[in-house]
Parts: sequence; C-alpha cells; structure tokens
Amino acid sequence: MNDPALPARTLAVLLGEWRGSGIAYRALADRIRLLILDGRVPSGTRLPAERELAERLHLSRATISAAYRDLRERGVLESVRGSGSVARINPARLAREPGGRPVLLDLARASLPAAPQLPEAALAAARALPRYLDADSDPVGLPELRAAIAARYVAAGLPTKPDQIMVTVGAQHAIGMVTRLLLARGDRALIEHPSYPYAHDTMRSLGARVVAVPVTAEEGWDTAEFVRTLERTSPALAYLMPDFHNPTGASMSRETRQAVCAASARQGTVLLIDETTAELNIDRPEPPRPFAVDNLSGAEIITVGTVGKTVWGGIRLGWVRAEAGTIRRLVAARSRSDLGTSILEQLTVLELFRDYDAIIALRGRQLGDTRDAVESFLPEWLPEWSVPHVHGGLAIWVGLGRPESSRLTLAARRHGLLLSAGPRFGADGAFERFLRIPITSPREVTETALRALAASWRDLEEGAS
Repeated sequence: MNDPALPARTLAVLLGEWRGSGIAYRALADRIRLLILDGRVPSGTRLPAERELAERLHLSRATISAAYRDLRERGVLESVRGSGSVARINPARLAREPGGRPVLLDLARASLPAAPQLPEAALAAARALPRYLDADSDPVGLPELRAAIAARYVAAGLPTKPDQIMVTVGAQHAIGMVTRLLLARGDRALIEHPSYPYAHDTMRSLGARVVAVPVTAEEGWDTAEFVRTLERTSPALAYLMPDFHNPTGASMSRETRQAVCAASARQGTVLLIDETTAELNIDRPEPPRPFAVDNLSGAEIITVGTVGKTVWGGIRLGWVRAEAGTIRRLVAARSRSDLGTSILEQLTVLELFRDYDAIIALRGRQLGDTRDAVESFLPEWLPEWSVPHVHGGLAIWVGLGRPESSRLTLAARRHGLLLSAGPRFGADGAFERFLRIPITSPREVTETALRALAASWRDLEEGAS
C-alpha cells in the first residue's frame, strides 16, 4: 500500500468540534469532506479503518461506514482494493453541490488577476528568447534577472549583490528548499499562528517540532512573548511574514523586528522571512522596507519573494535572498531535485521589472477598492462579525463571533461559494471563530460573493445547514 495513512488520532484532532444537532454520520461526513476539499487531508491519503476510527470517536462502526459511504457518493473518497478508503477528489461530482447551485464564486483563493502589462512582457520575452537557446538550465537563475532583483533590494535600502539571489519556481518552492536544507527531524521550528498553511505542513512533514507564536489582526505580535518563546525554545528556524501577514493582515513594527533579530542572533535561530505580500500596500503610511534592513544584531536572515502575488499566480517565479554561502548550499541541494527555473518566465519577469512600480501602484488601487467594499458591506449585512481594517495584503481576517467557520464553509457551497475555513490556517482545529476573506477579486465580483456569504450565514442561524 503506497498511499500515506492518516492515523485515527490525527484525524480526530483535525475534526475538532464536528458534532452538531443533526444526523451524526452526515455531520461527520461533512467535516471530513471539508478537510479533504481544503487540503488539510491531502488527496491520496488513506483514511483510518472504520473500526479504528469508531473506537477513537466513540461511535458505532455503522456510523463510520455510513459517513464513508456518503463521502464516496459525494466524490471525495474512493475504496481502493488493498488500501481501504482513500481521499480522492472527483471534479465531475463536485461541479454541482447536491441540491444547490453550481460553484461559481471563489473566496477560497487570495490571488489577483493577471497584471495588464503581462501579455506585452511575455511577447518581448519570446522575442528575446533566441539569444538564450544555446544555454542550458541554470539552478541559480539568469544573471540579468538576479541583478535586477538585487537592484530592487538596494533601492529599498538593503545592500544586495547578485550572488545573494537564487531564482526559484515560485515562493512555495523557495520555502520548501530552505526548510529542507535547514531543518532535521526533531529540530524545533517557530511559526506564527495562524500562518501560511504550506509552511506549517512542510515543517511537520520534515519531523520538526513546531512552536507557535500568536498573531492577531488587531494587535499583531506580542514582542515580549515572541522573544520569550525564542529564548525558551531556541528553534533552528523561524518562519515569519512581517508585512501584511497571511491571513491576519498585520504588519510588524520596526521595534519588534529589531527585538526579534536580536533574540534570534543570541539563540542562533535562522529567520526565514516571507515578503511575498510586502509590496501590496494600500494606505500604510510608511513605504515597504525589507525586514533585513532592521537587522542590527547580525541574525542570519533568508528572505523569500515572488511575482506570483503581484503580477499573476500563473507566473511561477520567486527568489531567495541570502548570504552568498547559503545560496551556494541551496544551489547544491537543488540540483538533486530540479534543474532550474524556466528561462522564458525569467525573461518575462525581467521585462516586467521595467514597469514594476506601475504594477505595484495599480495593485494598491485594486486591493483598496475591494477592501473598502468588504469593510462597508459586512458591518451592514453581518453586524455581529468583527471586520478589522487592513492597510494592505490580500485578505481580511474576519471574526465570526462564534466557532462556525467550518460549518459556514460547507453551507456556502450550497450558494455557489467557495471559502477557506479558519482552521486551514492553524493547527489542531484552531480558528473556528475566524474566516479569511480575500480582497483580490474585482469589487463587483466580491460584492456578489459577499451576498452569498450573508445568505449562507443566515442558513446557519436558521438551522438549514
């Protein structure tokens, strides 16, 4: 059996408080289905045997059997000979929810539409491509693009040389390479809570002992608690998103940055700084400032960036900024898994950098327009919700007032709306009281989605879900 197995105790933790007032097997099936749809139970994972899960949840085996049957009928579970029940999404069955509308509105992903400058940049890159046809793949990236990325850091106040840059296949690729290079099984790794799900999943998959520090939309980071946690646990690596944090939207103060750098330098902790959203400013007074500018203590900092959040998610290109020796180690490790980043995409990004400031300015206006719509719509239609003001980034971390995020996510599908439940960004079922609402779609599309969201919430209040 090659499918990875999910222990019953792990599934029980992921399920959280799933029991409602309805039929037990349907409530259980609904919650497992959500875990599969939002990726907390990856496709291809073998679910626990019926008897094992029944014992863990203190249910009858008949209830578990009925729940698994429901999941198979609804296109998220397969019975595989010799492997038991395996999570496997069938897109054809998911195209329309039972008894509901087609799924047309997506508030699960926080991604902007392609920048208008992209087509012309791609054409210019294609015209330049013949000059590179004799070149082989390069795991570090085109020298011209590395120089252009370094120049942007220099302009932002952070001295950087091209040999401190490695071009990657997006930010996720970069985060994965860095964590694999620096973390060994049993190492402690610090991460914000909530946080970007991929970073947490990657650290766990490497066998790291994850230490969480809280971040809130209203208060951001508690500096003293953050420093105490670093000093108490001495993590090998700390993953942070200090600008327009995903999902809370918070930004770290300069004083906190300096304190974190000082504590990390004392403990020997490497800081992996995710700046993929740092330039998505709407109306924050101060201009973007690389985290490493405030490193007055000599902490080791590795920074990740991307054009996937600013230009288009379909351009799979990111980068790592680090000391030249770390870049060489990353290149050596990379050569064992992939051969480099697409030359055509690198040339496209090089063209886009000629007009990159205009792209960033446009993104700020687009995000601001949709943010304003969300901040005016939700208090009127859902006054019991808490809607924090964000100065930039891709989403708003909304407080629901009660732990209903997963149930709301399921109810929303009946209105043709896709959501990411709050626990997707936490661990062990946390954040059922929160929902991430992206501000990346055009205003009119978002308003339509918010109406469906309000109708879904009314369904919960009326007991229709």
